[in-house]
Amino acid sequence: MNPLAQIVRATRPIYRKLSTSAPVAAAAKPIPTTGLCFELDDEQKALQDLARKFTREEIIPVAAQYDKSGEYPWPIVKKAWEVGLMNGHIPEHCGGLGLGIVELCLVTEALAYGCAGIKASIVTSSIGQTPVIIAGNKEQQKKYLGRLIDEPIVAAYCVTEPGAGSDVAGAKTKAEKKGDEWILNGQKMWITNGGVANWYFVLARTNPDPKCPASKAFTGFIVEREWPGVIPGRKEQNMGQRASDTRGITFEDVRIPKENVLIGEGAGFKIAMGAFDKTRPPVASGATGLAQRALDEATKYSLERKTFGVPIAKHQAVAFMLADMATGVETARLAWMRAAWLVDHGKKNTVAASVAKLHASEVANKAATDAVQIFGGNGFNTAYPVEKLMRDAKIYQIYEGTSQIQRLIISREILTAAKESN
Repeated sequence: MNPLAQIVRATRPIYRKLSTSAPVAAAAKPIPTTGLCFELDDEQKALQDLARKFTREEIIPVAAQYDKSGEYPWPIVKKAWEVGLMNGHIPEHCGGLGLGIVELCLVTEALAYGCAGIKASIVTSSIGQTPVIIAGNKEQQKKYLGRLIDEPIVAAYCVTEPGAGSDVAGAKTKAEKKGDEWILNGQKMWITNGGVANWYFVLARTNPDPKCPASKAFTGFIVEREWPGVIPGRKEQNMGQRASDTRGITFEDVRIPKENVLIGEGAGFKIAMGAFDKTRPPVASGATGLAQRALDEATKYSLERKTFGVPIAKHQAVAFMLADMATGVETARLAWMRAAWLVDHGKKNTVAASVAKLHASEVANKAATDAVQIFGGNGFNTAYPVEKLMRDAKIYQIYEGTSQIQRLIISREILTAAKESN
């Protein structure tokens, strides 16, 4: 039994669910149904402590090494799997613990504090799993989610294409039905875990009619890496998060059995959009973890570095920068917590998820930039950790929907709500 499972067994006398589609962790004490409560329960605290300890001991000491080499951190991924920091949100009937998005976010923030690239290698598998968790039947879940419980492997989410990133409806990858199979052709791009995943969630157009609405034109498939015609490309050399394995993937006449279709033909776009409500809060929590690290590094340095005979922290210009960084970190954390809490409780969180992702991404970039500024010339040097934080932060404004797309989602939702209320 891994350490996380031991924690759950010790703190969770019974499993509790608020709905069949949104399992959440049980608390040592009942969660209040009215009023506000910002306290983590005993299980969540123990999980957070485990993730923070793992980050201190396993990630921080080797983060710079993996950033420099660009190697996929399999040794760390396997250790994370062994201690239970992966796959805890997989349903119980597949061998998981049925944890919620709040718990996933707590782990993600802690790991990103150590290295956003290594965090991506460990946590991004959950993004690939999410469509199967929310839309897979029992057989699909048992086969593909259970596989992740049985051995230290990862999954990947294949939606983005060379000409269709945030514009998911513009995807060109297509699948044609031939008897009891589907024939998949096309290319995906910027796929995290693309070269190391055991299986993928793939979104493909199955209705060739350009007038067909996106809500009916796409189908979601589970595609195995070892099937003939699945061809991962070269590992991309990115500005930051270099430990993450990011590649393009080509599909050439890949034969997909009908049992690997999620829900049914035409349901793919709905599945992909529904997955974002669950996956954007963890992305926001990762950005928050990076921002917290930037604040901590800048604070420590400002107390050590002296100018004009005093630590630079004594200068108001620096002190106010730290105050702004702290404000950003606190509000980003509150944003992802609310977005995750909503979805765990079966409530619509589309706006909250986009708000959290947008805000935390902006905070991470500002905090990392300010940390480099506080370090001065040293901040521009690879001997210090903040230049890596600045490089790692940028992608948070791009992947899982750009900051501009988040603003589009938020504005559309509030304008729609305003029209409906009139």
